Amino acid sequence: MNRLARITVFMLALLLWPGVSAAASGEQENLVLAAQSDTASLRKSSPEAAADTSGELDMDEYLYGHVGDAYGWHITTVNGHPVTVHLPVIVRSKTTGWHIFSSKRIEEGEEYEGFRIAAKGEPNEGKLVEETAGGIVRPLDISITKNVFGLMVNSLVVVLLVLLGARWYRRHDAVEEAPHGFAGIVEMLVTMIEDDIIKVCVGPDYKRYSPYLLTAFFFIFINNLMGIIPIFPGGANITGNIAVTFTLAICTFLAVNLFGNKHYYKDIFWPDVPVFLKAIPLMPLIEIIGVFTKPFSLMIRLFANILAGHMMLLGVVAVVFLTAKMGIGLNAGMSFIAVCFGVFMDILELLVAFLQAYVFTMLSSVFIGLSRQAPEKE
Repeated sequence: MNRLARITVFMLALLLWPGVSAAASGEQENLVLAAQSDTASLRKSSPEAAADTSGELDMDEYLYGHVGDAYGWHITTVNGHPVTVHLPVIVRSKTTGWHIFSSKRIEEGEEYEGFRIAAKGEPNEGKLVEETAGGIVRPLDISITKNVFGLMVNSLVVVLLVLLGARWYRRHDAVEEAPHGFAGIVEMLVTMIEDDIIKVCVGPDYKRYSPYLLTAFFFIFINNLMGIIPIFPGGANITGNIAVTFTLAICTFLAVNLFGNKHYYKDIFWPDVPVFLKAIPLMPLIEIIGVFTKPFSLMIRLFANILAGHMMLLGVVAVVFLTAKMGIGLNAGMSFIAVCFGVFMDILELLVAFLQAYVFTMLSSVFIGLSRQAPEKE
């Protein structure tokens, strides 16, 4: 358990850094959300902020404001005043160097030190841009955005979860005494994933990959759970972000292809099929494509399922506001149905949170196991 705790910290650093750098540079937006994130008002994603001037709910603003990224973390609105956690903006201008300031400086489309958030309809919409003599340019942006901050918080939760579980083993003899309470839950999950998935799918040298696969499971599971919690610091759409799932898929891709044995590469470049299929080369080409489609499927599966879950839950809640002008009776009836169905969806999301972490870990184990297979003895 101590070894697992140390390796977990190291693996989280690997998982966290690419996500931070990609998210901060503006490349981390979801494929379908690239032009929809953080508006000039820091994407205040409450229903009040999403309402247009006619008082109707702007569904684009409402949905993408919740699942997209932002330079500030809007929590709620009290008496018309937004309650927002202002995050640090860290940018580097080609002309004036580094700038570090609070995102509060660029609220409501304001400009600070030549920087502002591009308004709707402008190039780089929702992104931090710099006004220069040569026009509007994108600076190097490594700001701590909402998703990056949520990623840091959730990663800290994962580290604490493992370290607290490891502390019990340092203070007790696991041979003489069974863990209970929190340590018992951690052991149950670790034992289940290692015995039912990793050991079965990877094979004899499963211990070599257990630290990474267990870290991936807990990382995804905790981020999924935190995404369901509607209050700060929960609610960030971390695993519904294509950059995070891309980083996780790359980790599995490296684990498969860097440590694959000779038999794995023989099956790719010279598989056991008729010679004419290898000489064309039809089968090697299919196998090489498969090397990249496997991690791609991991990335898209996790991203799409989590994003779809958030969208469906937000859509159900939106019924309350969309029927507000349709009369008290209709609004009350639809609101009751929406609340009941929303509670059901939230409970279902708990199941999905576990299943998606389980499926990602299982498929990663299968792919790693395929790269470690020994040739069959004739």
